[in-house]
Amino acid sequence: MMTTTTSTTFSIAAVERETRLSKDVLRVWERRYGFPQPVRDANGERCYPAEQVERLRLMKRLMDQGHRPGALAAMAHEQLSALAVPQRAATPEHAAQAAAIGRLLDDIRARDPAAFRHALRQALARQGLESFVEQTMAPLTTAVGDCWEDGSFDVFDEHFFTESAQQQLRQAIADLPAARQGPRVLLTTVPGEPHGLGLLMAEALFSLEGATCISLGTETPLLDIARAADAYGTTVVALSFSAAYPRRQVAPVLTQLRQALPVDVELWAGGAGVARLDGIAGVRLLASLDSGRQALALIKS
Repeated sequence: MMTTTTSTTFSIAAVERETRLSKDVLRVWERRYGFPQPVRDANGERCYPAEQVERLRLMKRLMDQGHRPGALAAMAHEQLSALAVPQRAATPEHAAQAAAIGRLLDDIRARDPAAFRHALRQALARQGLESFVEQTMAPLTTAVGDCWEDGSFDVFDEHFFTESAQQQLRQAIADLPAARQGPRVLLTTVPGEPHGLGLLMAEALFSLEGATCISLGTETPLLDIARAADAYGTTVVALSFSAAYPRRQVAPVLTQLRQALPVDVELWAGGAGVARLDGIAGVRLLASLDSGRQALALIKS
């Protein structure tokens, strides 16, 4: 941290007021991203140059539009300014969804397990499983990840959310009638990918479409995935990659698994970890949960 000050600086309390970013978030970003870079005043307290405060304002505005703080911290001020264009007003439906997600985030922050789980059950009962996955679980999962990244959630908050969401989805899937004649879909993740919430969301939607889903949980060795696909007579092997999985490893792993699978078994990969990847021979990359459902419909047709 620098030890000199510039002519115009703001205390951390003033920055919190100016930007609506908490002191804890500012400190987490300083450690995690190397920005902001406060200086010290005569009393040794953090203070922030005016240009950094302006950049923080831009970052907060862009976060409110859905951008991730880690990506924003790496951008130059000019890039942030270019992104910060006026957004069209949200529809009433989008505004209601955002408000509902905000209330669920508040329940997690309150650290009241019973209240959060009750809210999830209510949302599922009100929306039905399909809409619950698409309109509640998918955006809530993204929002929780953003809260962890910007420092407003602790790791244990994210773990609590994941466990609660998985319990809710597993129970809802178990309550569905068993499929009899639909495609057989094997769901898992590769070694080094412990995140399984995306798999459960996909399993819920595939099951609603009449697929027989065989879930192996997370981190199944590649050769065992191939052996299981053969043993269960599966039509599709579906993998999930989170944003935390090393991007450079995704294509080699998928290529290796593709070579191990029979040619008549489709290989699908979805999740934030495959976003913006180039095409991989013999692999269907799913940009969204809905694209997975569309791919399943093609098999059924």
